[in-house]
Amino acid sequence: MKSCCGASSAPGPISNPQRGTGPVKTSFHFAAFLAAAFVLCGAAKEETLSVGLAAPLTGDQAYIGVGMRQGALMAIEDSNAKGPIFGAVKLMLVSLDDQHNPTQAVLAANKLVADPSIVGVVGHFNSSCTKAASAIYHEGRMVQVTPASTNPDISKQGFDTFFRICATDDVQGPAAADFAFGKLKVAKIVIIDDQTTYGKGLADQFEKKFKALGGVVVRHDGITQGEKDFTPLLTRVKSVKPELIFYGGVYPELALLIKQADKVGLKTQWMGGDGIFDPTLMKLTGPKLAEGIYSTMLGVDPHALPSAQDFVSRYEARYGEIGSFSAYGYDAAAVIIEAIRRAGKADREAVLKEVRATKDFQGVLGTVNFDERGDALGKSVGVFRVENGKFKFLEEVKP
Repeated sequence: MKSCCGASSAPGPISNPQRGTGPVKTSFHFAAFLAAAFVLCGAAKEETLSVGLAAPLTGDQAYIGVGMRQGALMAIEDSNAKGPIFGAVKLMLVSLDDQHNPTQAVLAANKLVADPSIVGVVGHFNSSCTKAASAIYHEGRMVQVTPASTNPDISKQGFDTFFRICATDDVQGPAAADFAFGKLKVAKIVIIDDQTTYGKGLADQFEKKFKALGGVVVRHDGITQGEKDFTPLLTRVKSVKPELIFYGGVYPELALLIKQADKVGLKTQWMGGDGIFDPTLMKLTGPKLAEGIYSTMLGVDPHALPSAQDFVSRYEARYGEIGSFSAYGYDAAAVIIEAIRRAGKADREAVLKEVRATKDFQGVLGTVNFDERGDALGKSVGVFRVENGKFKFLEEVKP
């Protein structure tokens, strides 16, 4: 923690994530140091404790990451407005850019774990980044709550520091397939994914369910994030005349696929998961080409939730249109904040214990509970369609 008089103190020895030397503990020496600091600076002096955040804050996915950060920051500010979290301690948010790159995510995780003032982290957005960084947080005994990483394999690694407040792709993928086959009545499709942990994982879950329903997948192709020319692939896809293309990935590449499909004369329906659920998609494609795109999302529209009305109105008055994961960033941070409050001390193990003990936490998106793996319980999937430049909510699918 850091005090307003300039004194800096640490919540006990921190394990080196490269060596894994042991957990973070609040030591007797720290308590004695803190007591001395109060004598020197005055017991009423304010101290700060930090929550970390890692997300894509620059580049083509920055809109999502910045929205997550803004939501988390509002949770921090709401907590501070109520007074100290314990003692004279108030909270700060420390944000790092992982550039939606797993290597950068590991570097960010190491920086966060090495900072003794940080007791928990909100992050990451991309499943590939979350999975790569999760071992670092586990070794550092820092609780990690992701607002958005949906790949189900992340929680199967056995890290007791990992939690998520969103549904997983083994819920989202089948929900999308049910809607495509049952409601859209399509039987012959093509699948394209970006070969990331998230994109391929979601596409594979969709394919498995779609085939089980009796649908036919005539092609399943992979692309690479950052790739620009999809014309040869789309020309081959055009020849098989799919009734729908399902895309597993994030909106920047989908926008290019849709624009280039139009140029080669490929006319079909498009569908994707939460990675495409962002207003930036419509800006990149233009309103005409965006019309009619289907997307699943991790829950319903927050504008329609009574529990989210105050947050949405305050967010949009301050930042403009709410981001697709802004409310998720708020709730992920709020879970950690409440755990810090209950722990009542700057101790990572104590905060982790309290996150694990979370029961019926009332977030802006609804009630939060976790299972033994850290997965969120009872989370549903919403289905949306782009109409007049906006995602219109169609229906909720519960697991």
